[in-house]
Amino acid sequence: MLSCRHITAVEDMTTEDILVILDTAESFLEVNQRRIKKLPTLRGRTIVNLFLEPSTRTRTSFEIAAKRLSADAINISGSASATVKGESLRDTAQTLSAMACDLVVVRHAYAGAASILAQCMDSQVINGGDGKHQHPTQALLDLFTIRKKMDRLDGLKVGIVGDIANSRVARSLVPALKAVGASAVLVGPPTLMPSRPTALGAEVSFSLDEVLDDLDVVYLLRIQMERSEQAAFPSIREYAKLYAINSARLNRMKPGALLMHPGPMNRGVEVSSDVADSARSVVLDQVTAGVAVRMAVMYLMLGGSDSGSTA
Repeated sequence: MLSCRHITAVEDMTTEDILVILDTAESFLEVNQRRIKKLPTLRGRTIVNLFLEPSTRTRTSFEIAAKRLSADAINISGSASATVKGESLRDTAQTLSAMACDLVVVRHAYAGAASILAQCMDSQVINGGDGKHQHPTQALLDLFTIRKKMDRLDGLKVGIVGDIANSRVARSLVPALKAVGASAVLVGPPTLMPSRPTALGAEVSFSLDEVLDDLDVVYLLRIQMERSEQAAFPSIREYAKLYAINSARLNRMKPGALLMHPGPMNRGVEVSSDVADSARSVVLDQVTAGVAVRMAVMYLMLGGSDSGSTA
């Protein structure tokens, strides 16, 4: 069981909660490698994926996780919801609550949407990404991937590179790393940094080459043109020259250092195509971990048991 009722931000969870989720996900990773990948654990429970912002991998990952636990998974997209008719998020929440849903996973373009849902409905809520705020299960699956590959988290240094200003991934990963004894350095041009980057609780560098040799993990962020009001750097070519991981920078990384990316990748912008497909890249391991970690979160939040009963 977890100490929190909802997961709207990493700060909702204690360090013990985070470690319990990671440990539980280990067993679900094994389940996902079986020929029959289904458990009766959440049979009879209803999970709604309320994705009011476009998503492919996160929505699919949550849906697969719910179905592998035998929950009834209902998907609602922005174009199919009553929000296009003017319904408020609060009314949507109360409607779903009246239908006795057990868990709602919400993705929304605006920060704080998950918290609003959590405040006005009886169902438990998971934040599947809200604006520039947070994406807590992404941070959990990233921790799981790092621990799986490096056998530890404590003492590691992770460089988060790129569009920090617009990144909910960075805002989730920094406190998650801090909770488990790791540290983060934010790397990018000043125009892609928030106004007070140190307030996130990490070191800051404007030069990837100055910190690259010291990193155990290089975590690349996607350049989010859709969230930028105007170009934050002169050209893609200049950004790639200063901040992309290419074969030359890959060879400078520590032996055993990991290359991560939350996806989708802009090949040739954040990372060269050959490096994206190299043995150092654990991008697909992150995707695999996502299903196991989301199964663990759902299982622990809804109190399921492997006998098929629910608490």
